[in-house]
Amino acid sequence: MMVDLYKPHISGVTNYIALNKAELSKQGHEVFIFTFGNPDYKDDEINVYRSPGLPLLDTGFHLNLGYSKEARQKLFTMDVAHVHHPFLSGSIALRYCRPRGIPIVFTNHTRYDLYTQAYIPGLPEIVGVTALEAFMPAFCRACDLVIAPSPGMKTVLERFGVEAKIDVVPNGVDIKPFIKPTQPCDRSEFGFHAEDIILVYVGRVGPEKNLTFLLRSFAGAAQAYENIRLVIIGDGPEKDNLEDRVQHMQISGRVCFTGMVPYVQLPGYLAMADAFVTASVTEVHPLSVIEAMASGLPVLGIQSPGVGDTVKEGVTGYLVPEQDLAAFTAKMIRLITDESKRKEMGQNASRDSENYAIEHTSKLMVERYYAVISQARNNQRGFRARWVRMMDKWLN
Repeated sequence: MMVDLYKPHISGVTNYIALNKAELSKQGHEVFIFTFGNPDYKDDEINVYRSPGLPLLDTGFHLNLGYSKEARQKLFTMDVAHVHHPFLSGSIALRYCRPRGIPIVFTNHTRYDLYTQAYIPGLPEIVGVTALEAFMPAFCRACDLVIAPSPGMKTVLERFGVEAKIDVVPNGVDIKPFIKPTQPCDRSEFGFHAEDIILVYVGRVGPEKNLTFLLRSFAGAAQAYENIRLVIIGDGPEKDNLEDRVQHMQISGRVCFTGMVPYVQLPGYLAMADAFVTASVTEVHPLSVIEAMASGLPVLGIQSPGVGDTVKEGVTGYLVPEQDLAAFTAKMIRLITDESKRKEMGQNASRDSENYAIEHTSKLMVERYYAVISQARNNQRGFRARWVRMMDKWLN
């Protein structure tokens, strides 16, 4: 697994990689993480190789264009390299793995076009898209297999001009802790009452998550329904701004920002809630949505790649067009007022979440690993691959 950053950084991608590593290890495979960061960091797991890099402010990223000698020597012994970030780790994989006949699998986890707009607002949209159109097709062509976690993400990659074959394999989730019965958090600790309808959001509190839109919708619904509450779980650069906005909207008594909560406690928070809400359009494979579904919560979201691939309209939740505030608020009110439909969709959501169980998705990924390894072995008979492997042994 080649990643630009790993623990202690917290993200959906980091969580998935750690979970997938643990599940593959259970199945009898040996999994290594190659990343950047402080080599003195004490990991809570084995087989993590950290190469030093230049820290980029407080982002968690450490920049380097190569791995340490120790990491390189271990990487050269791998059967397959699975890249999870295309630009830095992907470029390193092409430089280190291709000459040695190590097959490269790439999973595109992120809507890089939308993240560019969220974090560099002054950048014209065409600039970000043009850069992706220049980079992604060539990079994907150089990989042995390209994975999209959802059909919508496959379509996005094809819009960037990627012509390589793309397989759809969902990112797995450990749904077991979220399946009811889970001991819910005590509502009274948050000032909530038994008759309150609690909507919950879980995720990064950043501009790419469209939380201002979510708050505007909630404020509209809250004017008509006194007993609704919104819990926002997570942290990020927008938290202070959103808390100020909530005060300005005069709904501070109805919205609770918990900040980051320990992951082991998350099932209890979801079990306390009545529905999950998100206005994000940047999700590729929304792990928090799947965890909510496993908890038996219906989902209100935006029709977009990722969320739109996961939620079934009127079956496991509601979907509305992007930036349609009136439609989003109307569906939120319907979710609040129709208790029988809400519970029916929650039960359907719990059943649907089983399609994303990590035990199932990891087996699908292993099938792909074996296929590219078999193909690579056929290609390794060439003189160049044999020569590079011989030089590695001599140099070591």
